[in-house]
Amino acid sequence: MINIGKINTLRVVAEYPFGYALAPLLDGETNDDGVYEAIEDADQQTVTLAIDEVETPLTEGQELSVFVTTDQRGELYATFKKPLIQVGETKVLKAVSATNFGAFFDWGLETDLLIPNDYQAQPVNAGMYYVVHAFFDEKTQRVLGATKLHYFLKENSAYLNEGDTVDCLVYAKTDLGFKVVINEKSLGLIFHSDAFKPLKVGHATEGVIKNIREDGKVDVALQRVDKGGRDALQQAILEDLEAHGGISTLTDKSAPEAIYTHFNVSKAAYKKAIGALYKQKKITLSPDAIRLNKDNA
Repeated sequence: MINIGKINTLRVVAEYPFGYALAPLLDGETNDDGVYEAIEDADQQTVTLAIDEVETPLTEGQELSVFVTTDQRGELYATFKKPLIQVGETKVLKAVSATNFGAFFDWGLETDLLIPNDYQAQPVNAGMYYVVHAFFDEKTQRVLGATKLHYFLKENSAYLNEGDTVDCLVYAKTDLGFKVVINEKSLGLIFHSDAFKPLKVGHATEGVIKNIREDGKVDVALQRVDKGGRDALQQAILEDLEAHGGISTLTDKSAPEAIYTHFNVSKAAYKKAIGALYKQKKITLSPDAIRLNKDNA
């Protein structure tokens, strides 16, 4: 079977003046002597690899790794070029043009990826970057794209648990916060209160599952907010002090950007951590510095 919109491993089955016919690898079975025998399929599907794609002649039976997609007429073709996105993936792509029926995106191939108007979350502007999901449309028999991600990705997922570390891709900004694609599988939300660093559409960031609501929708934080996360930050602060002679000028008065750059956490989380260390008498605080107590040095 040929997987349209994905990279396939295919074999050469015929040569033509204009290119090569490629087909899926043969199924096989083992005979009584334990020898593998290929089983021919008379109805096998084939796809054409253009002759200008090939630098050196190919031989019948040779296996190739190629991307299979459709041209503007809906006909299958294979290419050695690797696209920026494959069917089932969600990536950031650049819009190159917009028409009255859809928008076209650069996906690394000669023919641009079409996103019909019905699959656009908002009107597309040429030159802008958008988060796009690629899919194979059975009706048109073409590989298409969509920025209406909820058509393809669920707003809840059984595989996620609170506290899981996940990869996030920001795809929209709302009054509540930033909508994100989680692990390219599902959708979630980072509330503005949890967005302690600048976020914008198209940005990738690591996150932590903060809460899974009763309706299954997922809230994501940019840092661990449980006891494990608090303990890890306190330990990181102590280790940083030890590495710098027991003193740090990064105080609770420091800029949020400076704290994030150094510890990858919000200013609020940092203040809570040094407050806890102070109560434990592990550090001494002054207006311009934090010092490690001698008993902990």
